[in-house]
Amino acid sequence: MSSNQPLPPPTDTAPPAVTASAAAPAPSPVRRAGQGLVWAALVLAAIALVFTGMLWQKLGFTQQELARRVQDSGAQAVEARTLAAQAEALAQELQGRLTVAEVRLSEVSLQRSQLEELMLALSRSRDDNLVQDLESAVKLAQQQSLLTGSTQPMVAALRAADQRIARAAQPRLNPVQRAIARDIDRIQAAPLADIPSLVLRLDELARQVDEWPVLNQVGHQKPAPAAKAATVKPVPPEASEPVVVTEPVPPADAAAEEGGLSAGWGRVSGWWSALWSRTWAEVTRSGRELVRVSRIDRPEAALLAPEQAFFLRENLKLKLLNARLGLLARQWTTSQADLLAVEVAITRYFDTSVPQVANAQTLVARLRRDLVATDVPRPDETLAALAAAAGGR
Repeated sequence: MSSNQPLPPPTDTAPPAVTASAAAPAPSPVRRAGQGLVWAALVLAAIALVFTGMLWQKLGFTQQELARRVQDSGAQAVEARTLAAQAEALAQELQGRLTVAEVRLSEVSLQRSQLEELMLALSRSRDDNLVQDLESAVKLAQQQSLLTGSTQPMVAALRAADQRIARAAQPRLNPVQRAIARDIDRIQAAPLADIPSLVLRLDELARQVDEWPVLNQVGHQKPAPAAKAATVKPVPPEASEPVVVTEPVPPADAAAEEGGLSAGWGRVSGWWSALWSRTWAEVTRSGRELVRVSRIDRPEAALLAPEQAFFLRENLKLKLLNARLGLLARQWTTSQADLLAVEVAITRYFDTSVPQVANAQTLVARLRRDLVATDVPRPDETLAALAAAAGGR
């Protein structure tokens, strides 16, 4: 810019030159301002270029840092995957070991429980063994009572248990003894059918069937009424056979000889009179049996053939046998029906005026009344007391 300023006029130059230079025009201010702007733009461009270079260098550094970090991240991811695979394998191995350990623990627990039970069994006292034996005996007797339908096995087992507790003399078993006494009273008071005695009665009836006379049986003698039986005079036993006694008579006592002859003749005449009376009674009875007129209230009994009487008796035996089997099987309804059929057959076909048939008819009716369908009572109080005694040890 110093080149644009006017130089001072030289002293030794000629005046026409000075005049020419003085007459030249001076530079304008606009041109000087434009040159300043150019230089300012150049400075700003240089500054921008410097900043751009710095930014470019910083961006390169950033890219390098990002690339390094990405590489580090990839290496860490690979390492993490490797560690994850190792951890998974280790977890599976630990799971397998844990499973084996659980199995062994369960085995150890089972062995421990078995050892505890064994130790408990070894350390069980005499009273505990007594309680268990009594409980087993009572349960077995209960099953026998259910099978037989009789309370005798249960009562016998309870009494035996009472005796064993009394011999043991243990105060903690006193509630069991009181429960046994209550169960015995309750079982004995229960209305139950005596199965063995009922079976024996049925067997006795089946054996008597062949001896029962039917209504149209020929040659059967009915029992005579009491009034007619009272009119028959018994024959003295001494007159049943002729007895002739010959004794030597003293010649000096003639009156005594005449008295002995009259007594002997009286005995002989009495014997002959009794003999003729019995003969006449037998003849008249046989004559009355040749022709008999009677009232027939049940025609099916009169029309029963002799060979059918055999099958009738066999049918009654089968009915009684069925009633016996139903009684043993606890089929009370079937037994009642069979006994009712037997009772109807006795009333319809057999002579109920005979004492044996009448007794059989009464026995069948009594059997029907005795067949009561009741359940066998259970010794619940005894079992509960035994359980409490066993649990309180």
